[in-house]
Amino acid sequence: MSVNNAPAAEVLIKGEFTRALDERYRLAVPASLIQALEPSAKNNAASCILAKERTGCLSLWNAVNWKAKLSQGVELIQRKLQMGKMEGRIDLVQNLGRLLSTRHKELKLDAKGRMLIPEGFREFLGVSQGDEVIIVGAAVCIEIWNPQKWIEFLDKQMPEFNQLFDQLAE
Repeated sequence: MSVNNAPAAEVLIKGEFTRALDERYRLAVPASLIQALEPSAKNNAASCILAKERTGCLSLWNAVNWKAKLSQGVELIQRKLQMGKMEGRIDLVQNLGRLLSTRHKELKLDAKGRMLIPEGFREFLGVSQGDEVIIVGAAVCIEIWNPQKWIEFLDKQMPEFNQLFDQLAE
């Protein structure tokens, strides 16, 4: 799912927090972010989708919204395949299948708002036990960043903030 196809959020998810992974690779997500992502979450326990976004960044999505949007896209591609509209594009379909197979995983946050970051996702994020991460509200999802990658992202994007805000607020 790309930013352009992201499900609509009920509220803009905002905030920046520093947290450390515990010895079992669990991460405590701030309650305010959990409630914004999943308003029906009870005691901070929620079912979410963890996705690999870009090297050094994972995103956490509302599971119901994610599954609905993903299903729509997959069904469209399946219909095109059945109708023979993917002639000469099977390599792209295979690549999509590979990425779909590794890109996301459903997980549950426990009553303390903790999530276990799965092994393949830890390597993608570039973190180890005890390492700090930056948790950021990204309007429609929650992002988990390797601190160095977060700084690099900010260095590149922050100069464009005013223009971006004005463009979206028009």
